[in-house]
Amino acid sequence: MWRRALCAAAALASGVTAASYDDIPDIEVYGQHFFYTNNGSQFYLRGVAYQQNYSPNGTASADGTYSDPLADGDACRRDIPYLKQIYTNVLRVYAIDPTKDHDDCMAQLASADIYVISDLGEPGTSIESNNPEWDVTLYQRYTGVIDALSKYKNVIGFIAGNENVSADNQTAAAAFVKAAVRDSKGYISSQDYRSTLGVGYATADVPSRDQIAHYFACEPGNEGTKTSIDFWGYNVYSWCGDSTYSASSYGERVDFFSDYPVPVFFAEYGCNQGLSDGPTSRPFTEVTVLYGNMTDVFSGGIVYEWFMNEENEYGLVSLSDNDASVSPYPDFTSLQSQLASATPTITQRSEYTPSNSAPACPSVGGTWLAQASPLPPPVNAQLCACMVDSLQCVYTSSDEDEYQDDFNYICSEDSGYCDGIARNATTGDYGSYGGCNPQDQLAYVANQYYLGQNKRADACSFSGRASVQSATTASGCSSLLNAVGSGATGDVPSATGKGTASVTGGGASSSTSPGAAAGVNIPGIFKHGSLVMGAYAVLAAGSFFGMLVL
Repeated sequence: MWRRALCAAAALASGVTAASYDDIPDIEVYGQHFFYTNNGSQFYLRGVAYQQNYSPNGTASADGTYSDPLADGDACRRDIPYLKQIYTNVLRVYAIDPTKDHDDCMAQLASADIYVISDLGEPGTSIESNNPEWDVTLYQRYTGVIDALSKYKNVIGFIAGNENVSADNQTAAAAFVKAAVRDSKGYISSQDYRSTLGVGYATADVPSRDQIAHYFACEPGNEGTKTSIDFWGYNVYSWCGDSTYSASSYGERVDFFSDYPVPVFFAEYGCNQGLSDGPTSRPFTEVTVLYGNMTDVFSGGIVYEWFMNEENEYGLVSLSDNDASVSPYPDFTSLQSQLASATPTITQRSEYTPSNSAPACPSVGGTWLAQASPLPPPVNAQLCACMVDSLQCVYTSSDEDEYQDDFNYICSEDSGYCDGIARNATTGDYGSYGGCNPQDQLAYVANQYYLGQNKRADACSFSGRASVQSATTASGCSSLLNAVGSGATGDVPSATGKGTASVTGGGASSSTSPGAAAGVNIPGIFKHGSLVMGAYAVLAAGSFFGMLVL
């Protein structure tokens, strides 16, 4: 097998195409494991986090830029031969640009039998831990990534959130990520994309991890698998240096996930703390355990990370000669050696019968603040556009500096004016327009105020930021508006298109403002990634695995 991998890497370096993203076998989830669809052999992740100068935990600035690692064919040509030396068969990327062409890199990866798992967010457009929302801007970002990558059969799936719950006071955010999972899965189905494309979540190793794991895998009410994750990623850094199965708590994790219904893997691993020879001397002794006595439960892992970042020094390689040359660090060799000697047991799909069922959803109480049902309503840009057109008083200003005062004023005059945009994950109370973008939300509450003031002329002014319009209802809007009702607390129909706001018979267009109105228990109006203002407070070698893929 290791000779075959070396030959594949050599062929790639010489420009010979061994396979393509059209005919590489896709990977499917079946029960607690991943399997190749062509021969039914079990698939273990031997992965590397692959993104340069990027902070994956949501701390990046909303104005931050990033380089799309799958849009740089030359970088892929440079790195893949080295990636194969450490037996890489999957890359985790944290942010891609949906508008760019990924064919070159994805074809190279397919030729090297390398798959991809991609996060759906980007700096400034992701679900905030402390101020969560799931709205049109996020939906359009997530579905844009799905559109861009769905055609590549070497894409295993997507991660809808990464470490969104990192503290006990952030557990409400889980409801918004679970809603994102639901809508992302629904979008994949509605667009007739591959049924093998999965959507998962990656968690930090936090005190609430058990509740988080149950929450994302549970199937409340009659929702079935619509809201549950397809796989579970675990960012674990508890094995440092020459630790042990017991001291690292790996054994506890195996025990906990032994009856989990979907595949579990390390979405990040490779602690570099406390090493006498420095952070680049990781021995990776956990590899023997991860691909040994943990394989009944865990499906491998993804090492953090490929590129050296001077702030955390987790990189396996450094780049030189204007990023043209790759120089491995000592822990690259350690990882290579450990993986070369790993011999996990391969299960055939035909010989495996899933037996684990979905766990019970955690109940709200203590530090757990997220109801599993109802979740935030589906995001529907068309509904938001229809709503704005149907108003008699509409908010026309895009000056976000004024949003705070206007939200505060309207909602303090009568909290009922803002019921239609409420977002309370703890009580499960959501307004039908809570998923609209902030200018549209403000238009809705301004109209409620205007009607509540008996359409007094000066009640639709807000110093010129709002104005009266002739309300219209396009032919495609009536059913949507009737579904949510006049009180805007009814069920929101799921979106059926590409996330745009076009309406048959009308020219409505939903706002793309990045701010957001606060809902119950969410004290602020926020950009996707940074605070804008306060708001009303209601709340390639080796013997590894030895199986043929193609």
